Amino acid sequence: MAFVKLQKTRAYFKRFQVQFKRRRDGKTDYRARVRLINQDKNKYNTPKYRFVVRFTNKDIVAQIVSASIAGDIILAAAYSHELPRYGLEVGLTNYAAAYCTGLLLARRVLKTLEMDDDYEGNVEATGEDFSVEPGESRRPFRALLDVGLIRTTTGNRVFGALKGALDGGLDIPHSDKRFAGFSKDSKQLDAELHRKYIYGGHVAGYMKTLMEDEPEKYQSHFSEYVKKGIEADNIEEVYKKVHAAIRADPTAKKSDKPQPKEHKRFNLKKLTYDERRANLIERLNALNAAAGQDEDEDEDDE
Repeated sequence: MAFVKLQKTRAYFKRFQVQFKRRRDGKTDYRARVRLINQDKNKYNTPKYRFVVRFTNKDIVAQIVSASIAGDIILAAAYSHELPRYGLEVGLTNYAAAYCTGLLLARRVLKTLEMDDDYEGNVEATGEDFSVEPGESRRPFRALLDVGLIRTTTGNRVFGALKGALDGGLDIPHSDKRFAGFSKDSKQLDAELHRKYIYGGHVAGYMKTLMEDEPEKYQSHFSEYVKKGIEADNIEEVYKKVHAAIRADPTAKKSDKPQPKEHKRFNLKKLTYDERRANLIERLNALNAAAGQDEDEDEDDE
């Protein structure tokens, strides 16, 4: 008689520890998170801030976050859907828009902390690497870059947001090896190429190529640009005006959009005990009435 060996005994399952829910869902890299939020005990509960950047299909989310036992606390946030207020109505998810979002967040958090006059950052984006120097009174605001689950490839849009935050006056430990324009062979950053990406030069180049080779595709692909009157030649001026507008007034404004009168429901409303009891009585009465009707019909047939 053959015996089957138990591979996982009851003792195994007693010791088995279920992973955190966000790990099971594949949303959080806890190995990276622990290293970002661990704070020295001699800091006496001083918050350790993270510069969090996330991308969706239609938006860019940038936040300054600190961790606590109760949960993450957001000090300030900026979104690319705010950029139309500053003059950028199209291309809200590209490298140049990520730069604008990072710049907006940096200026906003410094204004909140009343440090915007002390740390202006890099007023004109040249594409060169920039790190803020400590001032006379207060040290610059420091945060650590939190990229989440994305692949940190050279030229990734998250580094566009990082560059915007650096030029905005934040102190974020970084290297220039992942900025757009860094050459692996020469091991140097091409500042001109990086500047081109910051001001949407890569978009302008693609616009010119499509205009010459495939005019119909250009009209459909860049239809919003055509409506707004943005052409390949004036796209840099648009971004310069956006940068200046962000520095002039980075404060957040409440949306003028009215609140919906009726909220959409995608699930059934939860009934109270009395409502469930009334529904049950109604169903029982209907069943009894149907049964009584069937009995009357049987008597008539007889």
